[in-house]
Amino acid sequence: MNFELTDDQRDVQVLSRKILEDYCTNEQLRRFDQGERFDPILWQELATAGLLGISIDEQFGGMGFDFETLCLLVEEVGRCVAPVPVISSLVLGAVALQRFGNDDVKRSVLPDVASGKSLLIAAFSEADHAGAVPTTLKATRSGQRWQLQGEKHFVPFAKLAQHLLISAQADDGAALFMLPSDTEGLRMQQHTSTAGEHQYALSFNNVELDDNQCVLAGDKAAAALTEINNLGVAATCAQMLGICEVMLRTTASYTSEREQFGVKVATFQAVGQRAADSYIDVECFRLVTQKAIYAVEHESPRDALAACLIAKIWAGDAGHRVSHAAQHLHGGMGVDRDYPLWRYCLWAKQLELTLGNSAELTEQLGEETAAEFKQALHN
Repeated sequence: MNFELTDDQRDVQVLSRKILEDYCTNEQLRRFDQGERFDPILWQELATAGLLGISIDEQFGGMGFDFETLCLLVEEVGRCVAPVPVISSLVLGAVALQRFGNDDVKRSVLPDVASGKSLLIAAFSEADHAGAVPTTLKATRSGQRWQLQGEKHFVPFAKLAQHLLISAQADDGAALFMLPSDTEGLRMQQHTSTAGEHQYALSFNNVELDDNQCVLAGDKAAAALTEINNLGVAATCAQMLGICEVMLRTTASYTSEREQFGVKVATFQAVGQRAADSYIDVECFRLVTQKAIYAVEHESPRDALAACLIAKIWAGDAGHRVSHAAQHLHGGMGVDRDYPLWRYCLWAKQLELTLGNSAELTEQLGEETAAEFKQALHN
């Protein structure tokens, strides 16, 4: 794999960084520290620049670039902790629909997503269930109709969405549906996340859908949801990478200016060692994240799963260590809400919790590796 960016990718990265930095100063972000964390002006600015349609085909109003290019935008969003739904809308929503929806569905939704006129939000998470294929939300088919019964959890921006992309468990396997957010029988209950973001529990009480609202069903849906889950993991790791890089750079800048006993604290050996460990963490995490992003686009589902598990482990462990080191080396300044570091540390913790426990993920990686080894011996 080639780690060098193409000219188009560099242009996307530079443009994304310029727009996001203009709209995500410390003062501006204070307006979004609690609540929906959605800046409609910034979202429309990204749409005007064509960045909401990075991975949407040109025939549907997008730029037609690949997932790797989209992750450059996601990383920049992490660097600015920007209040925009790039993962829940552009990755889990638009990219999923781009890959698995039929042309009629794509024509009806994707142009408005790319232009910023409407918001498509994915709702895949379920309480006490971390797998890609759903178990809690049930879909029952009767003739040309479907009925949904159950719940989804941890869905950000649901209240603002015009369209929802929902996974469910049907009689013959998984199913994927797209429905308006104001569908009768759908209820939303608001919760507040670790980082202060509003997330929603969605309750489906005998929600009736037409057959044409089913995007996929059966084995194809299960395979699609596994791929979508890997896309979401890789993108979330890219967001965490941006957060970790800023925590590291902020700490390096602060310790280079802060004086103790008449000298810069960055010259203290213990401070330098702690910062160096964080640098190593960030660069190692960068490599495994780039590998995961590449794998979900170009490698087999099994290899992509392994790469995503490794990236998730690093995201949790490296994110935790870098955040802790940044707070430690800042002293009391790290928790001062007039200083931006606290915001990055909270988001690092939220993403760490979202991606899962590293011990359990390491066990899962071991089981996947052992199963692959046994299969290779059998063959």
